[in-house]
Amino acid sequence: QQQRDPNAPSRGNDMRVDMQVSFEEAARGVDKEISVSRYEGCVKCHGSGAKPGTGREKCAGCGGSGRVRTTQSTPFGQFQTVKTCPRCAGSGSVIKEPCPDCGGSGRMRKNRKLVVHVPAGVDNGSRLRMAGEGEGGKNGGPAGDLFIYISVRPHKLFKRDGDHVFLEQPISFVEAALGAAIEVPTLDGAVKLDIPEGTQT
Repeated sequence: QQQRDPNAPSRGNDMRVDMQVSFEEAARGVDKEISVSRYEGCVKCHGSGAKPGTGREKCAGCGGSGRVRTTQSTPFGQFQTVKTCPRCAGSGSVIKEPCPDCGGSGRMRKNRKLVVHVPAGVDNGSRLRMAGEGEGGKNGGPAGDLFIYISVRPHKLFKRDGDHVFLEQPISFVEAALGAAIEVPTLDGAVKLDIPEGTQT
């Protein structure tokens, strides 16, 4: 089994943000600003974790292998166990002088404001993806993605079924029997609607 190099660049974690939009915003689409707290690659050390001008050196605890072997004597004989080196966390090397800005992690937590374009017609559970807006990668790896999960606030008048909007409009018995012209609300304002005579519920 081939061991993955712990010092190799690795992609950052994906992130999730839940966003609530109004019924009208879901119907028409909207641009909304969100605030995201995420880890980003350290600007000073470019994600290496080492102070600029310095580098990494072979770990003295494991001799650069990333693993340490311990031997334990028991009445049944000697047993050897191999585990990840606690000093270098399996990387086989340690940072000689940590970056003063990120403390050697190569990443820093930052708050960012992003504008999310919510397209017209989104519904509850819709998922939007913003590529490269997740957490920064390690050792110079690419950033993860940001996923925005949409929930739509219910409307006091309208209900939705797919792309169709429904409205329950009470009318009087006389209007139903004789017909009438009434005003009904829509997402774009009130409109006139002709009720033919003899209309049933």
